[in-house]
Amino acid sequence: MPLFSYKAVNHLGLAEEGVRDAANEQALLLELQGMGLIPIRIQQARDKTFLGVRLKSAGLRLSQKDIGMFTAELATLLESGLPLDRSLTILMQLTEENIKLNKLVGDILEKVKAGKSLADSLETQIGVFSRFYLNMIRAGEMGGNLGSVLHRLAEYMERSQELKDTVSTALIYPAVLLVMSMASLFVMLTFVVPQFEEMFKSAGKALPVPTQIVVGLAEFLQNYWWVLFLLVFSASLYMKSQLASPAGRKAWDGRFLKMPLFGEIILNKEVANFSRTFGTLLGNGVSILNSLTVVRETVGNTVLSELLDEVEDQLKQGKTLADSLSQYKLFPKLAVQMIKMGEETGRLEEMLMRVALIYDKQLRTTIQRMLALMEPVLIISLGLMIGGIIVSILLAILSVNDLAA
Repeated sequence: MPLFSYKAVNHLGLAEEGVRDAANEQALLLELQGMGLIPIRIQQARDKTFLGVRLKSAGLRLSQKDIGMFTAELATLLESGLPLDRSLTILMQLTEENIKLNKLVGDILEKVKAGKSLADSLETQIGVFSRFYLNMIRAGEMGGNLGSVLHRLAEYMERSQELKDTVSTALIYPAVLLVMSMASLFVMLTFVVPQFEEMFKSAGKALPVPTQIVVGLAEFLQNYWWVLFLLVFSASLYMKSQLASPAGRKAWDGRFLKMPLFGEIILNKEVANFSRTFGTLLGNGVSILNSLTVVRETVGNTVLSELLDEVEDQLKQGKTLADSLSQYKLFPKLAVQMIKMGEETGRLEEMLMRVALIYDKQLRTTIQRMLALMEPVLIISLGLMIGGIIVSILLAILSVNDLAA
């Protein structure tokens, strides 16, 4: 059976950790609970030693994974009935290997002991917790259900991370394929074509036009390859400056949304994120206007963010969310109809979460479609370009042979 490492809290509130074999994580969870322990973390054991030295995680900054771990473990401790200060004390013991996270928990614990609320303590950690996160914690403290709110937050962060991973993982293969294609062309033009160039020159005959083009391109890359890097660098600086200015960012965000497939991916991702964040906030007692204000800040596309700003103004005038969204063609009709149904039946939170699931699925489908289209396009394009180079060389060789004959 596989080995699993675990961290748990005993009946005295002390942290325990160890390694056990079990059929799976669920089996070990039941076993630990049967021993009177509160499981905090269970993961398949890995060898963390190198040449006899134990490795420790000491990242320079907190990642989303660290924040997710903090949220999930604090939720488990609070839901088991432990008070906040005791839960944070135990959490400090559990995060000893992660220096950055351990320091964060220690700072929060000091402020909680000084009489601050958890939300206020987290807010002092500038740049670590988003406004959405802080609003959720504040609503949980006001409602007296902080443990369950943290549990929802942990689930939300896990699903959001899965969504980001889906997009980034899907883009890896086309990016690698594109880089390899460009590298293959560069090698062909700078190393293969020059091998034939001397032979063509010594023939004393004008080369075919395709060969002249390929040879000219090869000479350009050999002598002025740095121009390409300069162009790429200049283009990246231009895009950076454009995206840094509000007007430029809005213009490019609008162009991105209009792009085939890529625009659909962005829209599906933003709608899923909007719906999940909105539904999570409403489910934890945050008012609809406050929720929309927070959600607007989590939307990455400027065009959609400004759209939600206008929706917020209409809500203040007494309009419903569905009626406000329906005025904009950019927001999907299916999502609007489901939101309208949720408002009419009093189940807006539930409908928003359903919308999130639907557009998560559509996002994955669109990405698969994009990959199915990009792969043959890249392969055929590379084949045509390399084939063109080879044909141009063969034409020159045949031309030289004709001259020799």
